[in-house]
Amino acid sequence: MKKTVRILSLIALFIANSFIGSAQEKFGGLALYTVRDDMGKNAKATLQAVADAGYKNIESAGYAEGKFYNLTPADFKALLNEIGLTPISTHQGSVTLENADSMIADVKAAGFEYFVIPVPPMGLFTFNQEDRSMGMTGGASNLAEILTTLGKKCSEAGLKLLYHNHDFEFVKDKDGIVTIDYLLENTDPKFVNFQMDLFWVTKAGADPIAYFKKYPGRFIIWHVKDMDEQGRFSPVGNGTIDFERILAEKELSGMKYYMVEQDMTFDGLKPLEAIKISHKGIKKIGFN
Repeated sequence: MKKTVRILSLIALFIANSFIGSAQEKFGGLALYTVRDDMGKNAKATLQAVADAGYKNIESAGYAEGKFYNLTPADFKALLNEIGLTPISTHQGSVTLENADSMIADVKAAGFEYFVIPVPPMGLFTFNQEDRSMGMTGGASNLAEILTTLGKKCSEAGLKLLYHNHDFEFVKDKDGIVTIDYLLENTDPKFVNFQMDLFWVTKAGADPIAYFKKYPGRFIIWHVKDMDEQGRFSPVGNGTIDFERILAEKELSGMKYYMVEQDMTFDGLKPLEAIKISHKGIKKIGFN
């Protein structure tokens, strides 16, 4: 009898340790924009694949008509909970001053903490199909006012607003203003902070650490995505960006979360394959 009890105890201990080990392997976040096509086909299966790849947190990029990936906020939150993923941030590119209140309510109901503006909203973002260059109209001052208004609305609802950069914000506009600098200097961190996309900062020829030093504590979430030698998106760890150098300044930057992202894949690599490579990459680099 005692031998049977001991064996059962050892089995229980083994199962518990296995669970703890697997739980510890769940780390890091994924921007679902990476797997947007898969999410459109089968959200549940895709989210399960994200969890199976080792990710713990997610950032949404699929809100339309009051739903996240065709699921009500409550249903999306429940699905994430069922799979074991945590909603952290969501890109809300269709926000306007008119729909902000209802959108904020949906974001809150889905369990997100951060409301992210992915590009200048309300028709201000521009994209040139010929050379794939990005830009904006309306000027930095106008954008700062819009972000402040939205940030105050988010704050009242218990959310936090972040602005996500591309490369054009680091280039002087027609008035000689560097948009990202203007936004950092003319918004209140109580209402507006930033999601730094490390790929686009690098693409712009800027140094993330220089921005951490000049504007400490403002870069709450990072987009971690690599760049290959041709300047294309690459799985994390397979490219040229020195993430270890950047990660060493995590505390200075104010980073609380990071999201792996890869806008496009190349050479036959599928997004669901790329996210596995990236998860191994962030582990090797030292992200946790």
